[in-house]
Amino acid sequence: MKKIKYDKDTNILLIEFSDKPIDYAEEEGQIIIHFTKNEEPVLLEILEAKEFIINTLTSLINEKEIVLS
Repeated sequence: MKKIKYDKDTNILLIEFSDKPIDYAEEEGQIIIHFTKNEEPVLLEILEAKEFIINTLTSLINEKEIVLS
């Protein structure tokens, strides 16, 4: 089961890759990835999602403009 959910109250984007049991998670900045005991990704959480997406898109657009110039 794959799902994408956004909670505007907490500003968290959840991307579910499977419904397998979660064994542990790793956090890097605004991103938390939840894994099974076999190291398969199950769930991706993006904290402060609006800002993360805007900053990511801005970086992509700026990089593309630099390449084309």
